[in-house]
Amino acid sequence: MDYAKKSLNLFSPSSLSNISHRCVSASASVLPSFSPRPRPFRVINSDRSIKKGIMADGLRDLLNKTMDAFHVSCIAGLVLDEDGTGVDTEDFFQTLKDSTVLMVLEKGEKWTLQQISRSESHVGERKTKHRKDLAKLTLDFYKNHPKEFIGCLNVQMTLYGMYSMSYDLQCYHAKRMLREALRWTLFSMQATGHILLGTSCYMQHLIDEDEKAEAQLAACEHMNKPLQAIQWKKTAADHKN
Repeated sequence: MDYAKKSLNLFSPSSLSNISHRCVSASASVLPSFSPRPRPFRVINSDRSIKKGIMADGLRDLLNKTMDAFHVSCIAGLVLDEDGTGVDTEDFFQTLKDSTVLMVLEKGEKWTLQQISRSESHVGERKTKHRKDLAKLTLDFYKNHPKEFIGCLNVQMTLYGMYSMSYDLQCYHAKRMLREALRWTLFSMQATGHILLGTSCYMQHLIDEDEKAEAQLAACEHMNKPLQAIQWKKTAADHKN
C-alpha cells in the first residue's frame, strides 16, 4: 500500500510542476547561448560627407562603434538615409538588411533629403526618356576598421530595373593570406636558387672533366710525336744500310 501511495504521489500536480521546472532548468543549462553574427552597415553623418562601414551585432553595439568612429560623445538619433525612418528599437534593427545606409544625428541635427541640382535632375530626366536600363552594377569598397589591409567589397546588380542582387565580399584575413603567399613565394625562390646552383655545379663538373680528358689526350699525342720521329729515322737508316 505504501508503495502504491508513493507512486500516486509522483503524479500529483505539485510533483509534476517540480519535474517540469527541473527539466526546463536542465535544458536551459545544457543548451548553449548563441550570440548574433555581426553584420555590415554603412553609417554617414548628417551632411553625407563622411561614410564609414561598421560591423555590429545589435543596435547598442552599432551606437557604441559609431560614437568611436565619428568621435562623438552623444548621439541624438539614428535614422535610415533613404527616408529618415528612426531606428530606435532592437527588433526593427534586426529586420534591416546587410549594408543598409544609416545616418547618425547629433544634437540639433535633422534628417534631410539628399538634394540634387536642377541641371543634374534635368539631364537625368532627358536620359531616362531616351534610354532603357538593362543592367546596373554598383561597386562599393569600404573598410570596417582603419587597420584593415584590403577592406570589404559590396557588389549590387540590377537587371531591367526590376531584379536586383547583391553580394558582400569581406576580406578579413587578406593580410594573412598575402603573408602566406609571400612566404611560399620566398620558399619557391630559395628552392629554385638551390636547384640552379646545383645544376650549374654539375654542368661545371662535366665541362671540367671533358677539358681534362682533352688535355690528357693532347699530352699523349705530344709525347707520341718524338717517338714516331725516332722510329722514322731508324727505319730510314735501315733502308740505307
